[in-house]
Amino acid sequence: MALDVAASILKRRATKSFDAACRMPDADLDTILGLARRMPTAFNIQNWRFLVVTDPDLRRQIRKVAWDQPQVTDASVLLVLCADIAAWEKAPERYWENAEPGVRDFMVGAIDQYYRGREQVQRDEGMRSCGMAAGAIMLLAESMGYATCPMDGFDFGAVGELIGLPSDHEIVMFVAIGKTAAAPYPTGGIVPDKDIIFRNRFS
Repeated sequence: MALDVAASILKRRATKSFDAACRMPDADLDTILGLARRMPTAFNIQNWRFLVVTDPDLRRQIRKVAWDQPQVTDASVLLVLCADIAAWEKAPERYWENAEPGVRDFMVGAIDQYYRGREQVQRDEGMRSCGMAAGAIMLLAESMGYATCPMDGFDFGAVGELIGLPSDHEIVMFVAIGKTAAAPYPTGGIVPDKDIIFRNRFS
């Protein structure tokens, strides 16, 4: 399994052309989302929200505000990854319900102290959490034989209206999952390691 995932990392490409006739079994989607919701989040606030869009008409409407990109309607699964910006203050004791009372009380207090009044930090945490979840979703899906496409080419406000996005949530990205109908574009180019990987300091 580990080698399969590693191979997926090396060959994964964003798929633009999906087989519209392919349907993903519910069990596969449950497996993928089951892993995604176990990705790390600061203070265990679990601030990602995964909206699975199955309504064909809704997907057609989303496609209209997503530059008419066919993967929105043709992929087996369209996930809208959202950050619940206010997750930190929504019954935070539940995030530590299995801890000893002293630990739970400490962590709940720490959550409040860290996030209250720090709107940019709240948003940044949501972006980080959804980013980690999206990576896990794509790699697991690829290891299961599916193709994926991360997407941010859409009108965020218009999609928010279509999906009834709560006021304290923010859309982070889409992830389309399905079977490939045509080979993805080859890798555009790999930046040299020396321009990406640094040791201790940048200079």
